[in-house]
Amino acid sequence: MWTNNPAARASMRVSVRVLHLLQRRCLRTLCGARGESGAQRGPRQLCRRMSSSGPPWRLLFFGTDQFAVESLKALTSSRNSSGKLLKSLEVVTLPGDVPVKRFALQHCLPIHSWPPNNVDGHFDVGVVVSFGCLLPQKLINKFPHGILNVHPSLLPRWRGPAPVFHTILHGDAVTGVTIMQIRPDRFDVGPILNQELQLVPENCTADELGTVLASKGAHLLIDTLMTLPERMTNKREQGQTGVTFAPKISLSMSWIVWEEQTCEQIGRLHRAIGSRIPLRTMWKGRTVKLLNHVGRCHISFLDEKKKPVPGSVSYQKKSSTLAVCCKDGWVGFKDVLLKKKLSAADFFNGYLHQADGHLFVSRKHTPEDPRVRENSSL
Repeated sequence: MWTNNPAARASMRVSVRVLHLLQRRCLRTLCGARGESGAQRGPRQLCRRMSSSGPPWRLLFFGTDQFAVESLKALTSSRNSSGKLLKSLEVVTLPGDVPVKRFALQHCLPIHSWPPNNVDGHFDVGVVVSFGCLLPQKLINKFPHGILNVHPSLLPRWRGPAPVFHTILHGDAVTGVTIMQIRPDRFDVGPILNQELQLVPENCTADELGTVLASKGAHLLIDTLMTLPERMTNKREQGQTGVTFAPKISLSMSWIVWEEQTCEQIGRLHRAIGSRIPLRTMWKGRTVKLLNHVGRCHISFLDEKKKPVPGSVSYQKKSSTLAVCCKDGWVGFKDVLLKKKLSAADFFNGYLHQADGHLFVSRKHTPEDPRVRENSSL
């Protein structure tokens, strides 16, 4: 309040100067604690220091595929229902019509392109789920509470981009979900904040297991964010024993080696990758894709002394199944893909019964020949 009293006015001016001095000292203390130079000090850095120490969080989500959508869906629901966990939610995704982008557009979530700009001071914490890009140190540093990752395995087992496929492929009985803290420029090596076991259902496919783990991961993420400061205090580094790697699935994995693979191994291979890459073999110099695997077949021969060689093919008319001999028995398929999709009966009647020998050949024993051709796309 203004006054005509000179002494009072002088006192007010002193008070204002003292207040400004205290503000400058406070700012220097905050910046000095972080080792910032004078050029780095300013309102945006002060805003970062004064970010929330607990929920509700300002969160930036990084993701692409359907597995990531489950976590984003849980975050969106939590923000809309109570507002106690999230103050704001924005999304970083990659170019193209990816599931995370579609979900963000449908729910009016702000979308950033990769790499994101204008991040500094705007977010408390980041979350990465199935993103596929390494995050640099300078980006991670912009999040006062770090960046979390939802990973569908019990780290350090199955680090890498395809943990669910390798869980099925190697016959793991137990898997789980891990919430870890992102380390710069490396995948899946950061400290663990939260972890939960999941039994692998018998004979389940990678797609089925991925759905279960996506839901479990989303719930575990919400639980972790609710108690994040405590989780960060009690985080534990990953052990050096039990580390395994889960590289991307590839076309080369789909070739069956009849002499080396058992019925169980072929079944696991089909359940791991069969929905994306059909199992393959060679027949008379051509690629045959084997579809609708039905497991082990029990076949008896009149001449027990004449043991069939791996790759031998027998058509089982009663069950309409194409049975193929492998290392320890016979595995069955209901359909094949040659020039087009054929039932086992059609393939036998149209091709096998006219051939001199009913034998599938493992590709590793087939010489490279440019005339060997693929008959259709994946």
